Amino acid sequence: MKDTSLFTWDNGTFIMIVVFGLVIVGLVAAVLIMMNSDKKK
Repeated sequence: MKDTSLFTWDNGTFIMIVVFGLVIVGLVAAVLIMMNSDKKK
């Protein structure tokens, strides 16, 4: 079944979720840094 393969928690999906989370955190941090630098100027 193709549906069951989408919900398997192997190392590949876990790593992708962690990387995706880190990318989101990085983007949010970059936006906050840009906002703080603009406010200081």
